[in-house]
Formats: sequence, C-alpha cells, structure tokens
Amino acid sequence: MTAMIFTDPCLATLDGFHVEIDTGHARADVILERPPLNVIMMPQRDQLRLVFETLDTDSRVRVIVLRAVGENFSSGGNIKGFLEATPEHVSKLAWNIAAPARCSKPVIAANRGFCFGVGFEVSLACDFRIASETCIYALPEQKLGQIPGSGGSARLQKIIGITRTKDIVMRSKRISGKQAYEWGIATECVPDATLEVATDALVDELRSFSPLAQRTAKKLLNDTEDALLSTAIELEGHCYSRLRQSDDFREGVEAFHAKRPAKFVGK
Repeated sequence: MTAMIFTDPCLATLDGFHVEIDTGHARADVILERPPLNVIMMPQRDQLRLVFETLDTDSRVRVIVLRAVGENFSSGGNIKGFLEATPEHVSKLAWNIAAPARCSKPVIAANRGFCFGVGFEVSLACDFRIASETCIYALPEQKLGQIPGSGGSARLQKIIGITRTKDIVMRSKRISGKQAYEWGIATECVPDATLEVATDALVDELRSFSPLAQRTAKKLLNDTEDALLSTAIELEGHCYSRLRQSDDFREGVEAFHAKRPAKFVGK
C-alpha cells in the first residue's frame, strides 16, 4: 500500500490518522493512529468526512476499510474538546460521523480492543463490522451526564431494538465482540490474530461483485430502512429494472452460462 496525498488544503496534514491506497486490490485504508487509545479529536471528525467524500470519487478504490493501529480501535472522543467546541461545530458531529454511510462504496470497520463513544458510532455508520474477540463496544456518555451525539443510539436501535439499546445506552454497558455478533451488531467475530485476514477476505469478496450492483444495493437498503414495506418493494423493483439494462448484468448472465468468473466494470 502507498500513502495517499490529498490536494485539498484541509487535508494537507491529517489529524490522528492516515490513508493508504492499494491499487492492486482496489482498496483504501483509513487508519486511526493516535495510540494507545486512538482518541478522535474534533478536527479529525471534519477530516474523516472529507476523506470519505474524496475516496468516494476515487476510481482506483472499490472498498474502504476503517481500522486502527495498536490494541484498541478507539476509546472515543477528546472529552475536554466537547466543552471547547462551538455549538455550530457540535451540530456537525453526526453529519461528519455518518460519512461512511453516505459513501456509495462498501465500508468495513475492523474493530479490536476498546471501541467506545465516537469510535463505536463511526463503526456503526460502516456497512460491515468485523470484531475481534478482544473487542469491547460501549456508548459511555451517561457517565459524563450526556447521551451519544453522533448517531450512536439511533443507529443501534435500528439494529438491535429499543430494549437492548436502552440497556447499552442508559447503563453505559460494555458488550464483547462475541455478544455484539450474537445481537447482530457485528458482521463477524474472529480471533484477534485473524482480524486482518478476515478483513482482507471480505475486501476481496466485495470487490468480486459488480460495483454498480454494490452501489445500488447500499443506497437502496439505506433509503428504505425507514420505509413502508410496500414502498421498499416498489423501490427495489425500480432498482432491479435499472440494473437489468447494465453491462454488468449482461456480463453476469453470460459468465454464469459460460461457467466462468464474471468480469464486472461498473457500468
């Protein structure tokens, strides 16, 4: 992998993370690097949003991985920073942290060790969460006299329901990677030593599919999360119909009948 250089002056010096591009695997890694706890500072949130928006338009990238150096993904935000931030800046927190969800490309979070507060919230905004057995998830804001402010409680409730979300949020309860997998929060739970291997395998699997079909599926699922069933089915039908006209769909059908791997180009 090679370090990515950004032309945007706001990204000239990244705050607490860096980005690597592996063109051979059509992959970008956004890597938190403020060990040992990888605390996410206020300016870092703005930059993370800009980075995801930039990678979304980068034709070299098919899949994005959000990971961290060291034994912990992130212990959360800089607590003092919340008191110092302006109301205008605080109002942007959820929008910035939702950048992985808005990104049209698949985003994987690789979580180990502490995954607290905004670290958990940005992981929840990703499409896939691979948790190692050392991973501990928590939204501990109640201990500060606060609530999650970057979409954590809302996203979590959609995934696991109100009862379990109240248990986690209102009690600042910590849950293991194994329990997160059993509850449907984590996509996979793997031994700590194999977290990178599992992440690599998922990247390779995702990039074997049609980029167009992947983008369509992600947007459809995001857009219909709160929709009536009848509306969701209607939208699914429109997306299906549109994909039937694509070169990738034709290639997929022809490859299936020829019993060969499909070569998708995203058109």
